[in-house]
Amino acid sequence: MKVLVTGAAGFIGSHTAERLQALGHEVVAVDNFSPYYDVRLKERNAKELAEKGITVHSVDLRDGNLETILPTDIEYIFHFAAQPGISQKSTFDDYLTNNIIATQRVLQFTQHCPDFKFFVNIATSSIYGLVATYPEGEAPKPASYYGVTKLAAEQLVLAYERDGLLQSCSLRLYSVYGPRERPDKLYTKLILCGLEGTAFPLFEGSQQHLRSFTYVDDIVDGIVAVIGRETSCSGEVINLGTETESTTAEGIATVEELLGMRIPMDMRPARPGDQSRTKANIEKAKLLLNYNPQTTLKAGLEKQVAWVKKISGGI
Repeated sequence: MKVLVTGAAGFIGSHTAERLQALGHEVVAVDNFSPYYDVRLKERNAKELAEKGITVHSVDLRDGNLETILPTDIEYIFHFAAQPGISQKSTFDDYLTNNIIATQRVLQFTQHCPDFKFFVNIATSSIYGLVATYPEGEAPKPASYYGVTKLAAEQLVLAYERDGLLQSCSLRLYSVYGPRERPDKLYTKLILCGLEGTAFPLFEGSQQHLRSFTYVDDIVDGIVAVIGRETSCSGEVINLGTETESTTAEGIATVEELLGMRIPMDMRPARPGDQSRTKANIEKAKLLLNYNPQTTLKAGLEKQVAWVKKISGGI
């Protein structure tokens, strides 16, 4: 099957592209190589994909007319491309154009693909709001530009489904970590601070935040499990993550244990829009996808520490 992966040079997108190829699919990979974080990291990911026979093409989805750029014999799309996180250096226009406009452009592209089968939208637990412990039917209450625009993008995809223009589902991911995690995210930044002997910027109150920290391979298991289950997944919103909750303080302590050191903290004011609790309710994922994440936080962080040590000179 010919599959398009958007945002393929990013963290989860690159892992998914690799898995899809390993499953025997032909992967068309695109990324806009945004400077949101050090482009060298995405270039490193793209190089690793190239070594496995997957070329990541530089494409800005917001430009539209994708049917003139991409092959139109695409059968499946995994749509990761987005403006991530709740960074204060990102403007509303960044979120609007990357999360909503770009998604609309990709949806328009599907109408030029005569053999198109299914659209998998990659969404986020931030759609639920400051507390994300709910089943998928709960009314969303996003509290950040990121959550608001990702909800709008999800609804665009499902609107195409409701109009009978395609089949689709949306997967809301919970606190994913592991090798290739962005440098602005908790664990990559924390490990780097430990290795470099610098203070980690910790936002006030975040030590007590509860998270469904989910290892990237467990997330990818759920994402690719949609293939072959299109009928049951069509039109559905599905949570993917672990049911195990850990505090940020527990995560920090685990990294310190693995590194064999204490990491100094640089306390910062609380961030607006930061979630206080996420716990993935995955009953639907279990039912529809036979989803069963297994990786413990310590086992996953051991792999992430090894990865950061390997590439730290390039960040």
